[in-house]
Formats: sequence, structure tokens, C-alpha cells
Amino acid sequence: MSERSISGTTRRRFLATSAATTAFTAVGGIATPFLSRANDRPAITHGVQSGDVSVDSGVVWSRADRPSRMMIEFSTTDSFKTIHSGTFVDALPESDFTAKALVDGLPAGQDMFYRVRFQDLSAPTVVGEPAVGRFRTAPSDKRSINFIWSGDTAGQGWGIDEARGGMRTYATMLKNRPDFFIHSGDNIYADGAIDAEKKMPNGEIWRNVVTEDKSKPAETLAEFRGNYKYNLLDKNVRAFNAEVPIFTQWDDHEVYNNWWPGEPMTRAELVAKKYVEKNGLLLAARSGRAFHEYMPMRETQLEPGRVYRKISYGPLLDVFMLDMRSYRGPNAEGKDAAYGPNSYFLGPQQIAWLKRELLNSRATWKVIAADMPISLLVVYDGARNWGVEAVAQGDDGAPLGRELEIADLLSFIKHAGVRNTVWLTADVHYTAAHYYDPNKAAFQDFEPFWEFISGPIHAGTFGPNQLDKTFGPQLVYIKAPSKEQGQNLPPSEGMQFFGQVGIDGATEQMTVTLKDVDDRSLWSTTLDPKLA
Repeated sequence: MSERSISGTTRRRFLATSAATTAFTAVGGIATPFLSRANDRPAITHGVQSGDVSVDSGVVWSRADRPSRMMIEFSTTDSFKTIHSGTFVDALPESDFTAKALVDGLPAGQDMFYRVRFQDLSAPTVVGEPAVGRFRTAPSDKRSINFIWSGDTAGQGWGIDEARGGMRTYATMLKNRPDFFIHSGDNIYADGAIDAEKKMPNGEIWRNVVTEDKSKPAETLAEFRGNYKYNLLDKNVRAFNAEVPIFTQWDDHEVYNNWWPGEPMTRAELVAKKYVEKNGLLLAARSGRAFHEYMPMRETQLEPGRVYRKISYGPLLDVFMLDMRSYRGPNAEGKDAAYGPNSYFLGPQQIAWLKRELLNSRATWKVIAADMPISLLVVYDGARNWGVEAVAQGDDGAPLGRELEIADLLSFIKHAGVRNTVWLTADVHYTAAHYYDPNKAAFQDFEPFWEFISGPIHAGTFGPNQLDKTFGPQLVYIKAPSKEQGQNLPPSEGMQFFGQVGIDGATEQMTVTLKDVDDRSLWSTTLDPKLA
């Protein structure tokens, strides 16, 4: 397509242009991408997405159908009349034809439009049709910020039912026009098959789009990759990705439920799923590779597989993305009184990094994005004798085991004078607000703070979970299934949740609002910053 023809693209046509670039059809019940009208040109198979946007940079991602060169152009207008910058990166079989590029030197606080084309490496004169996306760079001044968070996509067998609107929460989140989206983990459910039909509690049938790679728990690299491809079949997800940058982290279902490094795969839950591959570390390695291939996140050169990182989003906000899965010790019943490898949760290296970065942060608000609640929800790993999967030890007393690590971190935040920390998470498949009060805690050496939970985006709804009192969490708000409603409610029940955070540029106040799939504001609070 010529430069002249693209320059006619208007803001009104933006979503239509980006959505039309990636089209899908179902053949024999299996969803497969089809090529562009000119079958001799490289095609974009799963849309475009951006992520980890900062004041002057961002990551752009896409995938081709063949060995190609991804060429990206940036402009501050959707007409692309003036090209701000450009770059390229190759999409090769080794990365499943995915490609992503970190582009820097961008203007702060600016809407950036990017255009992606793929050039056939075997025929360099052949270039495919473009796709257009956008993101806004972080402000360099104290400008108002609006972002959202949630987690848990395509879980418990609730996949894409197109007759029910697909993954509708993504469309609702897009209506809020956020600057960015924090995905709090469980981007996929690699351990959960998506069947063609699933019976709902009311007797109706949920009819999924199905693919071969989602027909069983993922074991091969291709199957893990296929889980990400499945989510990208949804039109709501692709439209959202083209407009909203993603800050992502992972949790357990990217590999399998409640995994920890080195776990022997002898749990009854895993045996029942008939895994052929019995090496959990190998599954985690394959999963990690697919995660980094399909997520538009920055890579750390000295530690390419690292997930935890800080994203600076201007003078009002730093986001600390944690990894509560990769460095933990065993999910065990042991309530160790001394800190050691068995009680690692974030692990010593990540804890040291987090302390250092919190101490050095000059942003007004420090959002700690956790892939599991630290509200010490008592989550047992299958049968009780398999141990505690989360932080809480369930005894409401002085910190033991994994609680020792969190106690040390909270105490550090207090004594180092780190102000305005807020914890955001998902994982438990309901929405809640917890206020931590040291006056009501067994361990009291910390400053009061809030933790907000929201999710799932598109999965079964569960809860509520039991609170452990060690750190004095007060349940201020919750929306979860009632006893009468039961558990694992389908997305059609309307109990799909996300949270919205607004930081006012003038007052620097933070307003947190918990919302549902229909964009109803369920509960909200405004926090005043300490500006010492």
C-alpha cells in the first residue's frame, strides 16, 4: 500500500483498520487465520500490540505467517503524514514468527501511532498489508494518569463464545480509554483445555471457538504458544491490544496450577490431567519462552527470562512489576520460624531489587503490581496436606515461613520512609479492597496501606477466600459469588471485574474504582498522597 493511500486513514477508521488487518475464520470447528487477499504477501496473523511504555519509549509486537522483516514506522498523527522514526526486526521460525522491538527517543506525553508491515525475507520486494496501533508515552510533567488492571484470561474452560460477544471485558476496558493496562498474571490457562461445549449452571450450553493446541494441557512449546494464539483470536482482545499498551506479569497458569520451581509432578490434580512430560522445570522453560515471545515486554539483556521490573511512568507514578512464581520455595506446610530457601516467595535477589528501587523512586505513587494477593488470603495447594500456595500460614499469629519475607519488606518500607505504596493484584477471581491496619495486626512494624484486587477478565468467578490476620487486613469491600450462586460462574453471569486508577495531575490524589464487565462502578475510594 502506498504512502499516499495510508495518509487518508482517519481517527474514526482507526479501529476498523487495525481490526480488519487480522481476520479469522472457523473451518471444521478449528479456528485458523487466513492470509491477506494477496496470498503472495506476508500476512499479520494476530494483530499488533504494545507494552512497557515509558516517558520516551515503548515496545511494539506483531506476528507474521512466514519468515519476514517487521518494519515499524511511528508518527504523532494517524495520517502518518510525517514519520517520526522507524525500525525493523526479523520474525523467524525460531520465535514462531513473532517479533517485537523497543523503540526509544519518542516525545513524552504524546499519542504515538505506529504502523507495522512485514517484508518477505525470501522476496524483499514483497511487502504485506499494514496494521496500525497506538499508545501514549508517559508524561514528563505532573499530568493526570488513567490506567486499569485485572488478570485471569480464558480460564476454567470458558473460552471464546462468539454468540455471547467473546471476551467482553476487554471491550469494556477499552471504553475507559486507559493510558495502559496491568495484566496481573494468568494471561493464559496452559493447564486447562478449551472444549467445544461447556454446560452452564442454568443448563444452557457455552459454545467455544476451539483449536488443536487448546484441546489439552500444554506440554510442548507449540502448545504453549498456541495458548497465546487462542486469546488473540478474540476480536475484543485484538482491538484492545491495538489501542492500549500492556504491562504484563505471569503467575501459575502460564505453566500449570500452583506450580513452584522443581516441583515433582505427583499431585493428584496433575496426574489426573495425564501429563506425558513429567519434568515441571522443562514445562516452565517452554512456557517462559512462549510468554516472552508473545508478550510486548522489555527484555533484560543480562537476564533475558526475567519478569520483575520497574516501569517509570512520569513524576506521579512508578510501577513495580513483581514475579511471585519463579523464585519461590516449595508450597509446603512448614511454618519456619527462620527465613530460608523453603520460605522464599519473591526470593532474596528480587527483594533486594525491590527495596533498592522503592528507595530510589522519586515518583509520588509507587504501585506494586503483584501476581498474587499479599492480603494473606489462605489458599491451599489442592488437598490441605499439600501445603499453602500463597503467603499466609493460616494461624493469624506472628510471621512464619513466607510471611517473614513480606514482614521484612513492609518493615523496610516504613523505616526507609518510602511513602504512598499501593498494591494491585488479581488471582482469586473476585474483586475486593483490603486496608492493612497495624493496630489490628499480629505483626505491627509497618505503615497502613491498601491492597486492591480485581479479576477475572474472562474466566470462572470464585471466592471469597479466608483472610489471615497476621498483617491486619480489613475487608472494606468485596464482590464474590454467594453460597447460593456457587463457584466457577461463567462470564455470562456478569461477575467479571477490573480496576481503574486515576491520578490527578493537580492534586496528586489517587482514585481507585472497582468495576464490572458492564462498566458499573461497584466501589471507589480517593487516597491523599503524603508529600513529605
